[in-house]
Amino acid sequence: MSAEYSLKEKLRSIVFESSTRLGLRFDQTLIFAILFSLLVVVLDSIESVSKSYHVELAWLEWIFTALFSIEYVVRIYCAPNRIKYIFSFFGLIDLLAVLPTYLALLFPELHALIDVRILRLIRVFRIFKLTQYMSEYQHLADAMAASRRKILVFLSVVLMVVMVMGTLMYVVEGPAHGFTSIPVAIYWAITTMTTVGFGDITPQTDLGKLIASIMMLMGWGTLAVPTGIVTAEMSHSRRFGRWGDRVCPACMRDGYTAEDRYCSSCGVKLSP
Repeated sequence: MSAEYSLKEKLRSIVFESSTRLGLRFDQTLIFAILFSLLVVVLDSIESVSKSYHVELAWLEWIFTALFSIEYVVRIYCAPNRIKYIFSFFGLIDLLAVLPTYLALLFPELHALIDVRILRLIRVFRIFKLTQYMSEYQHLADAMAASRRKILVFLSVVLMVVMVMGTLMYVVEGPAHGFTSIPVAIYWAITTMTTVGFGDITPQTDLGKLIASIMMLMGWGTLAVPTGIVTAEMSHSRRFGRWGDRVCPACMRDGYTAEDRYCSSCGVKLSP
């Protein structure tokens, strides 16, 4: 085993895994750095604080940018598949965490892009690669994927309802009461069915109020249907043992059972 390969494996166990002592320390340090860098971003957005501590905040920003840049390079170096990591969701988030600062230095007119650093907060979810967090996230994602056909059918029914009810309200209320067009009436129907109710458009006639009441009652059931569909799929998956605690050694995706032989994400053979 070459020294470079050994170094890469050690770095991979620290950077991409939380099961080792150094990996856990690295994750904890990274969480602190992410949250502290976000605090710097928030403080810099406050005009009074920014004017008083502009130099200090700028130095802190560059320190965090340098740290995250080193982390990004190390992740590329020790990633099992470099191209896949660079174009992965978290790989793009890692890039966006440092890119705005460099762009603001090269192109001062792009200073507003530094606000993109808020995306560092999303990186926190990568840190919690403990089984009870990532497996449940993967379970929810799988359940939503399995339920997508039913959810799409449900959303199409909702779309038809709001179009019909919105058009009906346009006929009943008309432009005199704020329903100036069918799209505006459909917008009202959507906000009413989802129980948001901004109140910028309200029915004035008795018939319009009756229709609005029906829409509000329908909204209660509408919100519960997608939740029930996904919950039923999750319950079905647990009942038939489709979720396990095995982890892919290459891409670190978990949730595989004893019957699974290959990773569905990267195709690597799973260890017994």
